[in-house]
Amino acid sequence: MYKERTLIVHIHELLEKEGWSLTKLALEADIDKSRLSRLANGKREYLYIDYIIKIAETLDIDDINKIVSLERVNNKYL
Repeated sequence: MYKERTLIVHIHELLEKEGWSLTKLALEADIDKSRLSRLANGKREYLYIDYIIKIAETLDIDDINKIVSLERVNNKYL
């Protein structure tokens, strides 16, 4: 049976843990701040793997699930 999932981006949680701002991450990772903000706030149209790699390298993360994850959508009919 098909179960709907959604992509969850954990950038805000990572920033809070590191004590960083979105601006600092954008500068350190060399990502346009407005694009990073859209990604962090779930308003992205596309998920650019280059951004995920830059974030992982900047924050020294080896597990992509710490940056993004798939989660089931709550659906009362399932």
